[in-house]
Amino acid sequence: MPEFVWQAAKADGSVREGKVSAASREAVSRQLLGQGLTPLKVVEAAAPDAGRIAPVSATSKSTAFRGRDKGINSTDIRLLTTELAVMLRAGLPLDHALRVLIGMASRPSVGALLNDIFKSVKAGRGLSQALAPHRALFGDFYINMLRSGEAGGQLAEVLDRLAEHLERIRALRESVISAFIYPAILVFVAVISVILMLGVVVPQFETLFSDLGDALPAPTRIIVAAGHFFSDWWWAMMLAAAVLIPALRRWLATPAGRAWRDNSLLKLPILGAVAQKYEATRFTRSMGTLLGNGVPIVTALRIAADTMSNYRLHAAMEGVIPAIKQGGRLAEALQATGLFTPLALNMVRLGEETGRLDAMLLELARVQDGEVETGIKRLIALLEPLLILILGAAIASIIVAILLGILSVNELAG
Repeated sequence: MPEFVWQAAKADGSVREGKVSAASREAVSRQLLGQGLTPLKVVEAAAPDAGRIAPVSATSKSTAFRGRDKGINSTDIRLLTTELAVMLRAGLPLDHALRVLIGMASRPSVGALLNDIFKSVKAGRGLSQALAPHRALFGDFYINMLRSGEAGGQLAEVLDRLAEHLERIRALRESVISAFIYPAILVFVAVISVILMLGVVVPQFETLFSDLGDALPAPTRIIVAAGHFFSDWWWAMMLAAAVLIPALRRWLATPAGRAWRDNSLLKLPILGAVAQKYEATRFTRSMGTLLGNGVPIVTALRIAADTMSNYRLHAAMEGVIPAIKQGGRLAEALQATGLFTPLALNMVRLGEETGRLDAMLLELARVQDGEVETGIKRLIALLEPLLILILGAAIASIIVAILLGILSVNELAG
């Protein structure tokens, strides 16, 4: 029988680990539960991550803390949610589960956050109340989901839904980022190649061309002047970039900068449509998850709209809540925003008519996921050859200009 490495929590919140032979991972979990232990992780001994399953001791924790701690990020929130859901679903009390997570914390910032939450829970507050001071990290969506789960006595189930929601958002975001890595590399190579040719290669021919003066072809004169500019003023351009880029980032963080950036993004061909579909997907998934967990529709609308990061699209949703408060239908209110396709509106309308709005919104989010991925693939299919052509044209123009200058020198010498 295969061997499995396991990690489990005791009733007092301490963590144990060991190795056992069993027919399956489920059999290991049953054995641990029979011993009064709550399984946290069960990994086959031959698996690549088996060596990382041991609990965090004082020594290992201090070693992990030596790295630079950049604070809490979305990955930390997602992992904490998943691990807490597993422990609560296995029957571990909330305070004990938090104590286990504190012992497993890999960075001081994570440990400090969990310790603060643990103290609030031990003082008699609910988990949603304990997270309220950390609203900037978790957001209204997360806290309202927990509040509804506590009211219905389904905290473990709600944490499972939150973990699934966060994982889907992460997967969608990662697919978008991954799709643009290759085009970004192409742009970087293009810029570096042109700079090297203008700043290093072209100046090598300047002495050869210096005697021709006005007899030099116009393309060659332009390229030589550009090369001379790059070789003489590269330091000024780097200094200007070091000043302007941070200033531009600060301006883009202002409301006016965000509005300009988001409006410009939506006006781009193909990319604008993909960005709008991506934001609509985040809205529908958040809305469906909230409604499915019993959050009132007006509150769900406000929270789901806040998940939309595009300033212009978020502003377009401002009229939806007043329309719902006046007794309007959600499908008609969303149609007035102009952000949703006829298919999306028909699915929302069907959900309202059948009383399954939450399920239809989640199904719509899955459909839109596929449309976003298809749109990204179509955009990349057009962008990659376009970037290659631009790069080739830029380098070819420099080479042709140099060759024209060489031919002019040969004609003059002849």
